[in-house]
Amino acid sequence: MVSLTSGLPAADTASAPSTKQVHYRYKQAGEVNVFYREAGDAASPVLLMLHGFAGSSFMFRDLIAQLADRYHLIAPDLPAFGFTEAPEKGAYAYTFDQLAETIGRFTEALGLDSYALMVHDYGAPVGWRLAAAHPERVTAIISQNGNAYEEGLGDAWAPIQRYWRDPTPENRSALQEFPTPASIKWQYLEGVADRSLVSPDGYTLEGLQISRPGNAEIQLDLLLDYASNVEKYPAFQRYFREYQPPLLAVWGKHDPFFLAAGAEAWKRDLPKAEIHFYDTGHFALETHAKEIGMDVRDFLDRHVRKSD
Repeated sequence: MVSLTSGLPAADTASAPSTKQVHYRYKQAGEVNVFYREAGDAASPVLLMLHGFAGSSFMFRDLIAQLADRYHLIAPDLPAFGFTEAPEKGAYAYTFDQLAETIGRFTEALGLDSYALMVHDYGAPVGWRLAAAHPERVTAIISQNGNAYEEGLGDAWAPIQRYWRDPTPENRSALQEFPTPASIKWQYLEGVADRSLVSPDGYTLEGLQISRPGNAEIQLDLLLDYASNVEKYPAFQRYFREYQPPLLAVWGKHDPFFLAAGAEAWKRDLPKAEIHFYDTGHFALETHAKEIGMDVRDFLDRHVRKSD
């Protein structure tokens, strides 16, 4: 099993969450035991928070504290990330279709039949699949550097796109530095004007997780399969046009992977989309959690809470 659960206290799945206290739980979804953070009143509108690479539900810690008084927050770790227990490579298909299938089962196991989505990076194509499959469940969308348009793909994707076009051992080997602690630290710090604002906790934790036996190969498999997300962009954009979900983009404008143009592109399909840029990089919540939290709260209050 791909897990780092040794020494963790047993999850309490029986008691209901208090308004602001964060609970750390597990829920079985098929062959995956999904770890998740939960806070807020279960009677409040739900915000499902899907992290990206190289992160985990830990990235939402500050935002959870800001929103738990008004919203029911559910933040799972995707398979191969964080504390979620998933089968090893070869016993589970590490593709974005499969990640979405697992998270879909997770939401159904929790009885989540209506929720707003907040997505980041890899969490975005997982979330787009959930929304396209069940548009009636999604009340609103918040994207923190979670892309859905080709113009959002930065130059940093060039060696990965080469791997997509020609998935040879040589092109895979050229990406071996991507799933490493050093690369993760770079992703957390790149584009940040004042790096002293970035706590080392996040990139250190994720660096330890990426170093688990077998995890780097799984991450390279997911990199290869990311091409399937780009192929599905037209279908995802069709969903936006047809269903017109309220959408807020909260974007670190110096992200080397997902450019500001990817956020602006939503205006083509969602004329009422709200686009906010922040002077930071890929992990905008690490430096601008307070500002983003205020914008997210205002957006949810106007588009979700009012209809509750």
